[in-house]
Amino acid sequence: MPRELMLERIRKAQQETDQKKELIRNGRMRQHFHFMPQTGWLNDPNGLIWFRGKYHYFYQHNPYYGMWDSMHWGHAVSEDLLHWEYLPVALAPSEPYDDYLRGGCFSGSAVEHDGRLFLIYTGTAYHADGLEQSQCVAFSEDGVHFEKYEGNPVLRAPEGIRKRNFRDPRVWKHGDRYYLVCAADCGGRGQALLYRSEDLLHWTYVNVLAESRGEWGYMWECPDFYRLGDKYVLTFSPMGAGDHTAVYFVGDFDYDTGTFDCQRAGEMDWGMDFYAPQSFEAPDGRRIVTAWANEVAAAPFWKDSGPTYREGWCGFFALPREVRLMPDLSLQFVPVRELQTLRTDARRMNRFSVGDEALALTAGDGVSCEIKLKIDLAATNAQQVELFLRCGGGRKTVCTFDFQRMQMSVDRNEADGWSQGISRSALFLKGKRELDVHIFLDQSSVEIFADQYRNNHADNVYAGNEQNQIWIRARGGSAVISGYESYGMKECFR
Repeated sequence: MPRELMLERIRKAQQETDQKKELIRNGRMRQHFHFMPQTGWLNDPNGLIWFRGKYHYFYQHNPYYGMWDSMHWGHAVSEDLLHWEYLPVALAPSEPYDDYLRGGCFSGSAVEHDGRLFLIYTGTAYHADGLEQSQCVAFSEDGVHFEKYEGNPVLRAPEGIRKRNFRDPRVWKHGDRYYLVCAADCGGRGQALLYRSEDLLHWTYVNVLAESRGEWGYMWECPDFYRLGDKYVLTFSPMGAGDHTAVYFVGDFDYDTGTFDCQRAGEMDWGMDFYAPQSFEAPDGRRIVTAWANEVAAAPFWKDSGPTYREGWCGFFALPREVRLMPDLSLQFVPVRELQTLRTDARRMNRFSVGDEALALTAGDGVSCEIKLKIDLAATNAQQVELFLRCGGGRKTVCTFDFQRMQMSVDRNEADGWSQGISRSALFLKGKRELDVHIFLDQSSVEIFADQYRNNHADNVYAGNEQNQIWIRARGGSAVISGYESYGMKECFR
């Protein structure tokens, strides 16, 4: 009976999707080259993996309408990270440990074991003693149709950890063993707990991989852990840590003791819409990461879900980015090279200067496009350089490079009549001769990468097609742009 219940709920979800997808695909705010659901709500990326010759994206999903609710796992596959084939829902709530209106099949990860694809996820349910989160397993022979393990849950919150805040298992294989890092709340302080297993079904506690002493909040959502070069990287989204939405720690790790020695911390993205990142290894060895292009504060418990909700959907992923380790142990997050295959209508401008009078720039249709430019710092005496993006009808999004305050900011307060806020980050330009800037605009998002892809801002902007103007201006002097190129972007999702 339990398996039949899950299959029935998957059939119901697919029927809902089939009935609505053609209408929703024509929504004004639909993205052109960012991954998004056919219908309903999307949040955290789950189970990202290369399996049997294809990339697999699983994702937190409510197929019925554009708000968070009882969570399913959506599923899609691709051969190039750009064009996606939607598959049936992989997981639906159906068991006592995951069948709850405000619960369901929460976030997790995927791993191959004995030729089968295993999903390890958080089951969330409400019992007599309150909300409980536990870790569960499902498996598939073909990578499409999944069956939940009869012995679920395989892992419950240990003593001292709040049962309602024990979630988001991230699993990987090292040698002949599997390892799992899980988010936990220990007395109001975030932790990443480490476990190991021989078979993915029976787990032994190893150690506290890392923890907050108060400075990093009370809960570390969606932890990820992987080797990069000769170092190890821990990433997570801290709750209760102010404006931090996705952070990384770089250091050394000992598998024997489960000890992680953090040597550098940084921000994956300073924008307001980059949350719950998860990575995977591509077949060519690249470490690729994506994230939910939104954040917890946007959930409907806190505010309206915005313009896309009114079109019957909500949520998309940030562009996939390759993670690279720098000599100073900082990390670069570089948009994957596959995006270059979408380029069209290439345009270039030779070296030019800008002053107080704004200069118009061209990039594709100004709505779905890519821009690369370099600011010659040695020849620039301006106090600020401003980029005006998605302008028109009195609306605009403004990216400012402030050379007096050494700050980068993205202001969307006048972007669309709905979005609010300014994302800010420090600029460290001492000893540098140029500042590189790389921008991707899509229908509902702005992603800006600067300073060798280490100073990045992902901010959602729900702008109409009439907002297609781009301008640049310098304040308090002149700025020299030593290189400028732009491209339109081909459609992936129409």
